[in-house]
Amino acid sequence: MKKFKHLQVGFTLIEIAIVLVIIGLLLGGVLKGQEMIENSRIKSVVTDMRGISSAFTGYFDRYHAYPGDETNATAIARGWTVGAAGGNADGVLVMAQAQTFTNAAAEQAAMWQFLRASGFLTGDSTLVGVPGLPRAGTGGLMGASVAPYGLQGPAICVAGLTHKQALGVDTIIDGASGNNVGDARGAVGAANPLAPVAAAPAATAYNESLATTWSICRRLQ
Repeated sequence: MKKFKHLQVGFTLIEIAIVLVIIGLLLGGVLKGQEMIENSRIKSVVTDMRGISSAFTGYFDRYHAYPGDETNATAIARGWTVGAAGGNADGVLVMAQAQTFTNAAAEQAAMWQFLRASGFLTGDSTLVGVPGLPRAGTGGLMGASVAPYGLQGPAICVAGLTHKQALGVDTIIDGASGNNVGDARGAVGAANPLAPVAAAPAATAYNESLATTWSICRRLQ
């Protein structure tokens, strides 16, 4: 009589355990990769802000004038092609906080155009309005303003930051001192982009469970 061997059906506990370990490692790698990408975005925002600050300072050192305050005639005399009307050359930048992310004020638009035309920033030097604004590594708009959130002088601002991104930017710039107490200041709200205001806001918790977004500013000089 023939003997039939019993065929094993299914997986052993050891095999299932191995599969679960592999799945756990894959999930851990994916999550770790996502965190690394997010950290890279946060660092790129700070790098972008510092780059614009360096461009602003470099322009002032070269021309002994603020980019945006000089007149359009000055730009034309240098051989630049710009689309804005330029400033009034009174030595004072006028960049309203409410227009930080609309780029509608004359000296705001001229600032970006003059920085590009002079080679301190890359991009089309004829763009006006929102298309003339750069974007941060997170995709949010970057704009310029004078004295936002109680800061002194011209500042660079970034909109559309999540709570986690805002916390990361604040920590890189100011350390673990809490928000709205150092060089990086901002506010949170439902609007995106959220235009800054003149008054320094009170400290607000970075609540990563909320869908609202931040606008963060720091001084250009």
